[in-house]
Amino acid sequence: MLKRYLDINPEVAKALEEGRPVVALESTIISHGMPYPKNVETALNVEKIIRDNGAIPATIAILKGKLKVGLTQEEIDYLGKTPGVVKTSRRDIPFIVSKGLDGATTVASTMIIAALAGIKVFATGGIGGVHRGAQQTFDISADLEELSQTDVAVVCAGAKSILDIGLTLEYLETNGVPVIGFGTNELPAFYTTKSGFGVDYRVDTAEELAKALKAKWDLGLQGGAVVANPIPEQYAMDYDTITNAIESALKELDEKGIKGKESTPFLLAKVKELTGGSSLESNIQLVYNNAKVGAQLAVELAKLGK
Repeated sequence: MLKRYLDINPEVAKALEEGRPVVALESTIISHGMPYPKNVETALNVEKIIRDNGAIPATIAILKGKLKVGLTQEEIDYLGKTPGVVKTSRRDIPFIVSKGLDGATTVASTMIIAALAGIKVFATGGIGGVHRGAQQTFDISADLEELSQTDVAVVCAGAKSILDIGLTLEYLETNGVPVIGFGTNELPAFYTTKSGFGVDYRVDTAEELAKALKAKWDLGLQGGAVVANPIPEQYAMDYDTITNAIESALKELDEKGIKGKESTPFLLAKVKELTGGSSLESNIQLVYNNAKVGAQLAVELAKLGK
């Protein structure tokens, strides 16, 4: 039944069959995260970093209604320059599939499709979370719910600093999702290495991380894990600069009454504008760094599986 919907690239399928390391990648960053051709160039560089670190990349998207695991270069280019690709979360998948549309996968939908294919590691930029003011709006990203129920480790640079990081951590704790600092005791906040919030556990090597995740899933403890990997110091933005840009962007968001799935793209674009484009460079570098750690983790998990 699943074969009707799921199309796994032969290289990825062979690697999975042989127990070799594979890292899932999302496609929202290609369709909605950056302008063309920077988006395609970044996506291909991320795939190269994963290969250079001993794993097979599997960029995930929905094309013409098919769940694709492992895009070709042509498919990545198509996603990067085609307008109207739907930003796809869990609730959207059945409709994008049944209507035969193109969908770019968010953290939540990438996790779902990765799990269907049997991939345990996913590298991305930052996770969604509890939005500021969620006490009134109930605006909580579907990423958090997915982390509570889908067995995929998400390597990210923490939660985007446009969110309420404290409430995001509370939500993850309630749902039993471990937040693991990779070489850090403090949760990174996407563009910066600091957030003012601690992590649940710190690990300093991919091997140590793989052992903990294997124990979690061997014990049937359902759900994923947040692997918080700080942006390299030389690419991190000044804390005050980024905080002021975010505050200013949030104020404009309120004034314009923008809500729901449109809010994050608006905020990220506004922050980019207010920081003179330097936030885009930081964004690219943190994704590269997460791809490297994701590949190292996948390699160690594959060793434990043998």
